[in-house]
Amino acid sequence: MTLTDTEQTDATGLAASADLEWGAFTESGPWHLLDGSLHWQHGIAHIRDRARAEVPVLTKPGRLPNIARMTSVTVRFGWAVAAWWVRKRFNRFESAEASRADLSRRLRLAIERLGATYIKLAQIISSGDGLFPAELVGEFKRCRDQVPAEPFSVIRATIEQDFGRPLDEVFSRIDERALAAASIAQVHEATLLDGTEVVIKVQRPSVASLVRTDLRVMSWLAPHLVGRIPVAALANPPALVELFAETIVEELDFRLEAANMIDVARVLRDLNQDGYVVPRPHPTLVTRRTLVMQRMEGFKFDDVNGMQSAGIDTEAVIRTGMIAFMEGALIHGIFHGDLHGGNLFVLADGRTALLDFGITARLDDERRRAFLRLMMTATTNDVLGQMAALRDLGALPFDTDLKAVVHDLRLDEAPVDPTTLTGEEMVAEVQRVVKALLSYGARLPKELMLYVKNMVFLDGAISQLAPDLDLLAEVANISMLFAQRHGERLMTEIGIDAARLQVDLDSVKVGLGVDLATERLTYRELQQRREIIQRRMKAHVDRTRRTRAV
Repeated sequence: MTLTDTEQTDATGLAASADLEWGAFTESGPWHLLDGSLHWQHGIAHIRDRARAEVPVLTKPGRLPNIARMTSVTVRFGWAVAAWWVRKRFNRFESAEASRADLSRRLRLAIERLGATYIKLAQIISSGDGLFPAELVGEFKRCRDQVPAEPFSVIRATIEQDFGRPLDEVFSRIDERALAAASIAQVHEATLLDGTEVVIKVQRPSVASLVRTDLRVMSWLAPHLVGRIPVAALANPPALVELFAETIVEELDFRLEAANMIDVARVLRDLNQDGYVVPRPHPTLVTRRTLVMQRMEGFKFDDVNGMQSAGIDTEAVIRTGMIAFMEGALIHGIFHGDLHGGNLFVLADGRTALLDFGITARLDDERRRAFLRLMMTATTNDVLGQMAALRDLGALPFDTDLKAVVHDLRLDEAPVDPTTLTGEEMVAEVQRVVKALLSYGARLPKELMLYVKNMVFLDGAISQLAPDLDLLAEVANISMLFAQRHGERLMTEIGIDAARLQVDLDSVKVGLGVDLATERLTYRELQQRREIIQRRMKAHVDRTRRTRAV
């Protein structure tokens, strides 16, 4: 593929407002996109369907994978777990946290030696604060920025092969040092021939074939890890491999990522979400392995002091994020599936730029409506309605007795403030709920897991950007705003009359573990309650371990 003088003129010669009518982009873009005429979008639905069709083949259990790779993976992980087990036997009085930290460190080292696929898996887990053990998440965060970059000669060869001409016929300058290096690709700053500053994302060589080989190995190993080690027991290895396959296979084609950028930008504009912007992919410089996009700069998402010094309202940044994220999922069924600090930053005008669209969740219309019912029944404290919505999302088998689930989980009883329980009582309650869910065949569908993972990230972001935000008031305000904006859709799709909608925060309070009489709750106060619960559970676990050791 080449970039001719005519293509450059066509790409940049449109009116300044042309793509702002349908996409959430910056006003001063280096080029403007002509909707529907991007050549790399042709056949994109077929490319996406083909990628999805690979998943059941790659994750089919029982298929014997590449023997050499399987041996390497088994030896690496086996040695890590064996060394941890031996150390644990000789340190019987070691705390549970220290033991998990040691195992997490050994797993991280094994993953780094195994390369791109396993590093990518670690990166996904690292953004799952609250979904995975804290020690594992903390250790795996080191995989985000410790991936060695490919030599520039390799990167040059990939770009020239994809664009069909020497580098200096496309770019006047390219920084040979990687701006960032991840598991699948690395990013370089560059300048086009017309002086436009851009960013180039280039796929690592042979990563596509390595990923497919590794997925077969993971699928073969996953069933053998169930219940074998604490981390695996919590993570549900087969489900995690399936989720991983669904996300990473699409990441291997950058045309899909560029299309995701366009679709999310379109959704944000349709929702009039002016607080978010998406970098423009280049009109012509997009291939399976190379993606050129608009270069944008701003504050890192955790740079609270920098933002506040620049006069940016950090509470507004959080509020906009919660609303845009929820609306994208519930109204259009599309949302960024991998929010973390490295994938978004705040512009000088207070808007947030979204980056890295390799993992983008897409709900078909039936599941989107189920998701919509789940959120609305939560705001009205309709417990049975929530269970029905979860069933329709695929979290429960279709023939599940929903009333029995409500009864067994004691959702029809008055909630108990967890801070009034002892450590033993809290652990017993968690075990009871997990056992009941497993007995009904509960699972966490991909889109729901990504949504929860993003909510966990936003939860952590609130602690930094808006610790004194009244969470209960925000939930009530967002719910009513949503009803006002989308009342007609609520009636048409799920039969809820927005004019009569009464927000009942009891279910929210139960989820947060606070007394139903609570009228105001800041994140700072919520975090204090969480620390009490964590200390009590830790004390119980430590006492149990000491008793068993004796």
